[in-house]
Amino acid sequence: MQLELTKPILFFDLETTGLKIGVDRIVEISLIKVHPDGNIEKYTQRVNPGMPIPAASTAIHKITDEDVKDEPLFEEIALKVKDFIKDGDFGGYNSNYYDIPVLLEEFLRVNVDFELKGRRTVDVQSIFHQNEPRDLKAAYRFYCNKSLEGHHSAEADAMATYEILLAQLDKYENIKNDITFLHKYTARSNRFADLAGRIAYNDKDVEVFNFGKYKGVPVKDVFAKDLGYYKWMMDGEFPMYTKRIITSIRLKMRED
Repeated sequence: MQLELTKPILFFDLETTGLKIGVDRIVEISLIKVHPDGNIEKYTQRVNPGMPIPAASTAIHKITDEDVKDEPLFEEIALKVKDFIKDGDFGGYNSNYYDIPVLLEEFLRVNVDFELKGRRTVDVQSIFHQNEPRDLKAAYRFYCNKSLEGHHSAEADAMATYEILLAQLDKYENIKNDITFLHKYTARSNRFADLAGRIAYNDKDVEVFNFGKYKGVPVKDVFAKDLGYYKWMMDGEFPMYTKRIITSIRLKMRED
């Protein structure tokens, strides 16, 4: 089967120093670019994260400080990564909740303007979990009937994700071979204003806090009575994209 595409889609995977979106950094990135004609381009690069890689993370992806000490910092490859992606859509495994937010944080950190708006995202994990709840390795075995060699290598995981999606399209009659449909299908439970899930939309499409003592309270109402909460978030270890969202809400309040 070949994906029905109107523009390229990039299946990608990241290996990182940890799981904190606003804090941890990329140590390896792999992008599998699938074109509408079925041709595939690959970009894989190890990255010096500019911080020590914890032993717990190395135990998973096998990448050490020594392995990346001579590799480029993300700021040195940011423009190349952006150019490779261009206006492509995104595909990944748990990418809506982890890989995309982490990649966007890296772009923001080095002041490279990267626009997520207008890109469709297909999270293969969402399709899997809505039909056969398991992890990537099990999903690959289940859908492709193969063992995932090189699991937690960014390129192996990204390519496996692409193959799983093709197998899912073959298996499920309710899944359409259409990127707009897949974007809506895999994002239908995502009611977040930011990428980390700190700011959600309520049933009136108003931004509300999704954590802490103000959970469920509109952001603008909190800032109107407790502006210190805004400062606390801006000074804290929240993702840069989350800070951008609350800042835009704060600026809109001033306009109103």
